Amino acid sequence: MFIYLSKKIAIPNNIHLKCVSWNKDQGFIACGGDDGLLRVLKLESQTDDSKLKGLAAPSNLSMNQTLEGHSGAVQVVTWNEQYEKLTTSDQNGLIIVWMLYKGAWYEEMINNRNKSVVRSMSWNADGQKICIVYEDGAVIVGSVDGNRIWGKELKGNQLAHVAWSPDSKILLFGMANGEVQIYDNQGNFIMKMTISCLSNALGAVSIAGIHWYAGTGGYVEPDCPCLAICFDNGRCQIMRYENDENPVCLDTLMNVVSIQWNHCGSVLAVAGSLRAANTEKEFNVVQFYTPFGEHLRTLKVPGKQMTGVAWEGGGLRIGLAVDSYIYFANIRPDYKWGYCCSTVVYAYTKPERQEYCVVFWDTKNNEKFVKYVKSLMSITTSGDFCILASKADDTQPQYVLILCNSIGTPLDSKYIDIDPLFVTMTKTHVIAASKEAFYLWQYRVAKKLTALEINQVTRTKKEGRERVYHIDISTSGVSDSGPDFAKAFTATRDPICCITATDKTLIVGRESGVIHRYSLPKVDLVQKYTLNNRAHYLSMNCNSSRLAIIDIAGVLTLLDLEVRSSAADSSGNQVSAGDPSKFERKDVWDMKWANDNPDLFAMMEKTRMYVFRNLDPEEPIQTSGYICNFEDLEIKSVLLDEIMKDPERPNKDNLINFEIRSLRDSRALIEKVGIEEASQFIEDNPHPRLWRLLAEAALQKLDLKTAEQAFVRCKDYQGIEFVKRLGNLQSEPMKQAEVAAYFSRFEEAERMYLDMDRRDLAISLRIKLGDWFRVLQLLKTGSGDSDDALLEQAYNAIGDYFADRQKWVNAVQYYLQGRNQERLAECYYMLEDYDGLERLTTVLPENHKLLPEIGQMFATVGMCEQAVNAYLKCSQPKAAVDACVHLNQWNKAVELARTHNMKEIKSLLSKYASHLLEKNKTLDAVELYRKAHHFLEAAKLMFKIAHEESKKRTRPLRVKKLYVLAARLVEDYHEQVKTSQQSKTKGKKSEAKFALAGLLEEDATSSDNRIVDNAWRGAEAYHFFLLAQRQLYGGYMENAMRTAMHLREYEDIIPAVEIYSLLAICSAANRAFGTCSQAFIKLESLDRLEPEQRQAYEDLALEIFTKHSPKDSRIVEREGSSEGPEGKLPTCIVTGLLIQEYQFWMCSVCKHCALEQEISKYNCCPLCHSPIV
Repeated sequence: MFIYLSKKIAIPNNIHLKCVSWNKDQGFIACGGDDGLLRVLKLESQTDDSKLKGLAAPSNLSMNQTLEGHSGAVQVVTWNEQYEKLTTSDQNGLIIVWMLYKGAWYEEMINNRNKSVVRSMSWNADGQKICIVYEDGAVIVGSVDGNRIWGKELKGNQLAHVAWSPDSKILLFGMANGEVQIYDNQGNFIMKMTISCLSNALGAVSIAGIHWYAGTGGYVEPDCPCLAICFDNGRCQIMRYENDENPVCLDTLMNVVSIQWNHCGSVLAVAGSLRAANTEKEFNVVQFYTPFGEHLRTLKVPGKQMTGVAWEGGGLRIGLAVDSYIYFANIRPDYKWGYCCSTVVYAYTKPERQEYCVVFWDTKNNEKFVKYVKSLMSITTSGDFCILASKADDTQPQYVLILCNSIGTPLDSKYIDIDPLFVTMTKTHVIAASKEAFYLWQYRVAKKLTALEINQVTRTKKEGRERVYHIDISTSGVSDSGPDFAKAFTATRDPICCITATDKTLIVGRESGVIHRYSLPKVDLVQKYTLNNRAHYLSMNCNSSRLAIIDIAGVLTLLDLEVRSSAADSSGNQVSAGDPSKFERKDVWDMKWANDNPDLFAMMEKTRMYVFRNLDPEEPIQTSGYICNFEDLEIKSVLLDEIMKDPERPNKDNLINFEIRSLRDSRALIEKVGIEEASQFIEDNPHPRLWRLLAEAALQKLDLKTAEQAFVRCKDYQGIEFVKRLGNLQSEPMKQAEVAAYFSRFEEAERMYLDMDRRDLAISLRIKLGDWFRVLQLLKTGSGDSDDALLEQAYNAIGDYFADRQKWVNAVQYYLQGRNQERLAECYYMLEDYDGLERLTTVLPENHKLLPEIGQMFATVGMCEQAVNAYLKCSQPKAAVDACVHLNQWNKAVELARTHNMKEIKSLLSKYASHLLEKNKTLDAVELYRKAHHFLEAAKLMFKIAHEESKKRTRPLRVKKLYVLAARLVEDYHEQVKTSQQSKTKGKKSEAKFALAGLLEEDATSSDNRIVDNAWRGAEAYHFFLLAQRQLYGGYMENAMRTAMHLREYEDIIPAVEIYSLLAICSAANRAFGTCSQAFIKLESLDRLEPEQRQAYEDLALEIFTKHSPKDSRIVEREGSSEGPEGKLPTCIVTGLLIQEYQFWMCSVCKHCALEQEISKYNCCPLCHSPIV
């Protein structure tokens, strides 16, 4: 920051001031002094010039009112901004509350204890309560409407100061003896504050000021110190909260009288006096510190005795009460800002957020992009890019440099261990310096690459793009193996205080006044220079031949860097090359070299901008803007003070362009005198911008010869070409129209073309401009042969315009007229108009290049059939199959693969099936195989499921269903083999021969004959198992027993225990104890029985067969009796009995038999459940 005295207001009758206070919201200044003096002043800028804003605008007193009511010296004045009240107190203890009414201040309330004098008063953050402390220890807390809330006497204490905490929960009382005591807001004592800053201090001390910043403008960083307590001996401590055990301590070495935070808690002003070295004389100073105790500036103030300090609401001015004067000083804050690629980047804090809000304001399009950065330290810009330096983490001291483009997109970042107090950047390098070392990063920006590619580029970067150098160590021995931060923390006696760089030179300034000059990119120390003062800001001109230095006192000097022949000292030590010239300017706070002229620079001196050419100043311009850019004889300046008043809505009025004198003079010459005289002037003061100005003026007057010469001088090839083209035109109006178009006066040019009846030229002009709506209008006003193609082009361009803005419905209308099928497809897809997309598919000719894209569109939304049609229409059966596979339409996929003789379907199928099986989705795999007509694989999986279910002792009906499904799949397989054999064999053959051929093929191909041959065995087993139990419960004991006997053939499917237990029950129920006895014998002889179970069976058998003889009451056929004269007899699936008759019914699906009189009661086959035909 930079500060300078700007104004002085005298108080009449030489009455000495005691105190001053500045209302932050309304701008009123109250000052109190001897003899009851109380005045309210208001400074307001009054100007008609819109360019003169902020500090540059002249300010006058719009209010200067004396408030009468006090008789003694007014010692305390304090504002309540929220309720527009002023509270004052004098040496007699009289308190007056003043209110504003119709533009003047009047007494509202008066109070006097008549016991003691008021030492301090403080309103809380929301203006609801005031705390008043008296010298005798009395404390009164009152409300804004004058009611007393509570009062208390702190016995034995002399009070001197009071402060509220930001949340109004705590009160701090400063005692006359220097103690600070902490109370709650009800007046209950909590604790004494630990004062760390007074260690080793001698003698009595008193408190000069307590100010607790309330956080109304946000904080510089999270957990930022905000409570300042300062003593008259110059010791000060800044705390994060009232019992902070680790405060920031500093010694200002002053006799302090008053302190105050600025509007956003980023700067603490400490006012008082300082004793000059080696003399008894004291002079008034204001010292400025950061919340972390770093000294920013010192302001010397004339006069004998300073008594008070007050900040303006916006933090741009400070008021000082000295003797019988109020001095005003202007402050040029160190905003975090930069300018790159016509974008102003600036940062500010919000009360509700901890992070900095960084705004990228594109001044060309008036668009802004916002980014939030935690603990931002600085913004540095160069070319099209900017660097944001911030703290990486609170837990460890690491910092991050983020490289961003002009809209705030991060392109790269680097974590570094050194504190980047000073950062500069060039087109290729970023240099960050701490007090001891500097870090060099050669950044690379990938143009027009995706984020992924940028990451890859970053990963593959060679080492050596980052290097670290200590300021005291020679740079020659540094290896390129990567940054070594370990050596960067060695302390130095002469710290770095500023840096700057161009593409070939790096300059590092040190606190002693020594300046190091290094070459880039090698970083060799070329030379050292010694200055008389410590540099604060450095800047090099465009060819690195001259260095501008602004020191901490605001004095600008120049240093020539050209090494003279006498300076051939190869040791690189201090050489007197390029003595500083005699140039010197005071009170300079900003400067910028021209980008295109090494002898041209602009600088800000107080509220004036000076432009220097060859060290000669032009007449100054009144402004308080920060210089963004100096190029083409134009200075771009930004009024950051105005922007920061409302940072969320930057206004283009706060961006000002200044033309330098030679440009203004040339323009005036051209306008008033003529082109020839102006040409002579520009010849004497050549600059490409001036030649361009002349060329444009000559073009306006159709002086083509002068225009061409001027374009040649400013190396504008397009301009030369344009002049030649103009020379070839015969018609004068045509030339004028072309010139109007050249100067972007398009409406005028179009009118001229149409007046000449050259609609074609008007159309081509609008096409060049991309104004297709106007092209369409012009085309519709006339007719011509080439208009149809142009009309289509116009329709398509307007369609593009709407599509770019995602107005798809409008786009469709224009694309239809422009017959743009590619974009139509895209629009239909975006509108989800799949009918339109399908219509488009039918309209398109076969093998059209758009069909695969349409197929892909259908596939992405799951419309398989339409996708297949699109792919087949463009002869891409493989893509069609892939789409079917992707959408799980396997039957369709198989069908397509067969139709088009594709071989890879089987591998796809097995892959997908194995994927399903891995996920334990066996039934899904069965369904997949079934749809794909791979019946045998499906059957195998189904049998596996049925076996597993039967082992789990699931309900038998469910197991039967699973076995039936498996068997049905095998039957489908048989049918498939038979039909495939039919299609292979040509000519007339009997069905029997086909069947035989099919069976032979099955034998040849099937590796699992057991499944194929005995497909229905599992289903039969569970069918008879269920049937026996139904018959038993239905009371058909004989049939139940015979069915159970039939089950003995299925021991491999149903556990033997189940079969013989059922047989024992059925035969016992049927009183066939012989069969029952055999069943028990079988049960007792089973291997897998537990001894207890076997014992239970034996006990049960003993119990039954002691009562009943083990003989059957009726003769039961032996096992062999199921054999008939022609082999094994079939079993009836309805009754479970053997079929003795020759006439019986057979199921067409499962080929099982039943007695005709029994099956007539059924509609479906009892085993396979297929309908009976």
